[in-house]
Amino acid sequence: MASSQNYVLYVCEQVSLAGNITFRKMFGEYAIYCDGKCFALICDNQFFINPTKAGLALLPNVQMGIPYEGAKPRILLEDIEDRDFLCKLVQETCAELPMPKPKKKKEK
Repeated sequence: MASSQNYVLYVCEQVSLAGNITFRKMFGEYAIYCDGKCFALICDNQFFINPTKAGLALLPNVQMGIPYEGAKPRILLEDIEDRDFLCKLVQETCAELPMPKPKKKKEK
């Protein structure tokens, strides 16, 4: 089941104070970015965040989930109502993630 864009927009609004939040549709699901770093996926209307030491420290008893077949386990957030906590989690998670590699320009 594909995720609804309404759910994606709601999640992005909830974490909007963490930085420049954008999303990209991929195969019916969504990748979520903060300041250019992909930190989460939304699959089947479920919010999965990349696990980092900081994120796991903030959520010591967190439930992990697998967003799609063959994927690595990620933090599954079911309660996304606390905006302040979510923004802190996103900021601390993104602080540990590397910047994406620049795309090579195609030669013509």
